[in-house]
Amino acid sequence: MIFRFLLIVVLTLCLLSCGGTGEQQTLTERPGKREMAELNTYMVEKDRERIINYAERKGLELNETSTGLWYQIIDEGTGAFLKDNDPVSFEYECSLLDGTPAYSSDESGPRGIVMGKSQIEAGLNEGLRLLKPGGEAVFVIPPYLAHGLLGDRNKIPPRSVVVYHIKILSREI
Repeated sequence: MIFRFLLIVVLTLCLLSCGGTGEQQTLTERPGKREMAELNTYMVEKDRERIINYAERKGLELNETSTGLWYQIIDEGTGAFLKDNDPVSFEYECSLLDGTPAYSSDESGPRGIVMGKSQIEAGLNEGLRLLKPGGEAVFVIPPYLAHGLLGDRNKIPPRSVVVYHIKILSREI
């Protein structure tokens, strides 16, 4: 009983005496909202620079939407633009910005979705709306419109810019 009491006293004293200086505690604190916003702004700007460099290397004439999606329409297609509830099938090649292949309709066949109802990348959803049946485009999607901080936990690493080459086949799945 006395041994336990002494052990508790010794451990308590050790813990109290191990307290660090204010400087050490500051290093382990989480960054505040302002610091996180600054970091996010910095990362978005770096992604933007990487996309611009990619476009220059590949000879692409990319346009940027207000959300940050980069695109080049090769062929708009014919008919009406794709919109919510439209079933659509398309061929695609998805790669990383460095050219590493990720996914392709050559492997899995054409992809079929219902616009606005299928779970696809926000940037891809936005880009498809710029096309009509038969349309073709290149979409360069920054991480915040693609797979974000975590990637897809398969072939797309965390914080990856992805490139889609798309050809709309039909308004059917």
